[in-house]
Amino acid sequence: MKQTPILLLSLFVLTLSGCNESAAKKVDSAKANAVSANSQDASPASQMQANPNLPVMTFSEVSHDFGTINEGDKVETTFEFTNTGGSDLMIQDARGSCGCTVPEYPKNTPIAPGDSGKIVVNFDSNNKPGMQQKTVTLTTNTGKIREMLRIKAMVTADPVKQKLREDQARIRQQLNN
Repeated sequence: MKQTPILLLSLFVLTLSGCNESAAKKVDSAKANAVSANSQDASPASQMQANPNLPVMTFSEVSHDFGTINEGDKVETTFEFTNTGGSDLMIQDARGSCGCTVPEYPKNTPIAPGDSGKIVVNFDSNNKPGMQQKTVTLTTNTGKIREMLRIKAMVTADPVKQKLREDQARIRQQLNN
C-alpha cells in the first residue's frame, strides 16, 4: 500500500523529465527537415548551383504518344538523353510500370559529362485494349535520384478477343447472381 504513492510519484517525475524538448526546438527541427526535403525536389538548374559536380540527365523528350495502335501490336520508342552535369552519369535500374513495358538501357555504364545515351522502351499491347498510360522509372546517381519516362497509346481492341472477354464477363455475372 505504501508503494502505490511512490510509484505514482515516480511515473509523474519520469513523464515531466521526458518532455524537456521545447516547442520552439520542435518547430526549428521541422523547418530544417522541410528545407532538406525540398532541396531533393529542386530543379536541375538549382541542383547544379548547389553541387555542380552532380550528373544531370537532360532528355530531348520525357513522354511519347504512340497514337492509335491495334491490340497485339508491339511498338518501340527511343528516349535520348545527355549528361549535362559535372560528373559521370550512371543508370543503376530501369523498371516499367508493368510487364508489358520493357526498357533497354546502359546499365551501370558511366556516361561522361557532355556524352549522350539512349533508352529504348518496348510496349506489348496484347490484352491491353483501351487507353494505356505506362511509365519507366530510372534509378540514377543524379541529384533527383529517380527520373520518369512516360508512354501512352490508344489500343483498338481485337474483335475476336473482345467478344471472348464480353462472353466471359457475362458468364461471371450469371454465376454471381
